Amino acid sequence: MKNNLYVARSPSVSARRMGDEIVVMSAPNSTLFTLNEVASLIWEAADGVTPVDQIVADKICSSFDVEPQVALLDAKAVVRNLATHGVLTVSDRPILGASKLPENSAAQAGGFRERS
Repeated sequence: MKNNLYVARSPSVSARRMGDEIVVMSAPNSTLFTLNEVASLIWEAADGVTPVDQIVADKICSSFDVEPQVALLDAKAVVRNLATHGVLTVSDRPILGASKLPENSAAQAGGFRERS
């Protein structure tokens, strides 16, 4: 049986696209995160119902010259890191209702750079 990982954007953050990157602000502590191109692809696809492995296959591997296994390991590290900061919600089951979050709902290493 496949062990899927689902991600959704946290409702307590606000985000704006700036070129190839997305800037995310955490409302609880006013921390800013700048997501690189790969983390931005993950952020945009984080609808709560699409598993991370599908996001990697459909968005990352189709956009970058990277081995699927390497991309998946890196994507999971980015997802867990962003979840630690409250930017993404992670679950082993679909996160129902997450796809209804607005696009703008409110590190270089690991896909984003934190600013305080």
